[in-house]
Amino acid sequence: MRAMILAAGLGTRLRPLTDDRPKALVEINGRSLLELTLARLRSFGITEVIVNVHYFADKVVDYLRSRNSFGMRVEISREETLLDTGGGLRKAESFFLQDGSDEPFIVHNVDVLSSIDLDRMVQSHRNRQALVTLAVQGRDTSRHLLFDDQLQLRNRETPADQYGTANPISQLLPLGFCGIHVISPRIFPLMVEEGIFSIVPAYLRLAAQGERIVGFRADEYYWRDLGTQESLRQAAQDLENNILLQ
Repeated sequence: MRAMILAAGLGTRLRPLTDDRPKALVEINGRSLLELTLARLRSFGITEVIVNVHYFADKVVDYLRSRNSFGMRVEISREETLLDTGGGLRKAESFFLQDGSDEPFIVHNVDVLSSIDLDRMVQSHRNRQALVTLAVQGRDTSRHLLFDDQLQLRNRETPADQYGTANPISQLLPLGFCGIHVISPRIFPLMVEEGIFSIVPAYLRLAAQGERIVGFRADEYYWRDLGTQESLRQAAQDLENNILLQ
């Protein structure tokens, strides 16, 4: 199985830590966010990964080279212009289609830390014959995704419903997306979007067309967004206290 780590963002919420490095190389207890994410993927048997880079891209390349890519095959997808999540995935398409495999792959934000069981998530994806499976939790967030009682994606919390839904929003379940996806390669010919675009509107469009874009409830697992310095400090304490099992 292959994976992509989304690591091209500017990390503006982490400044001044990101004044001289990309957020992927910000450290928790002496380990970079990129190392922690690679180790997490490797623990589930994933050894082939592509990482998208933009801000301080050469520092990521040098870092991986100096550490022999932590014993993994790691390719780099350079983005001269930030392509956002959807555009970044689209640019990495050939990495996932290179051998004609229909094996699902994982997309993982570099700035999240979790104990989510990726094996269970992939198995759920297969069992439901999904196009995309999204790790979600019932938690407060300003950007809920909205699911029906079968955990099929229907909408998102936004002032304007661009995509429509067969269900009134009040009847849908608001869940927080965890930044971890399982995706079937057959998504690529279905993606009509080009250039710079977010993946969530593409998911909403595909869901409205009847594709299975489903949620995987991850409430029982540890999860933390590492986008702020306060969150980094809390994650460091959690690791020290073995709250997150390595």
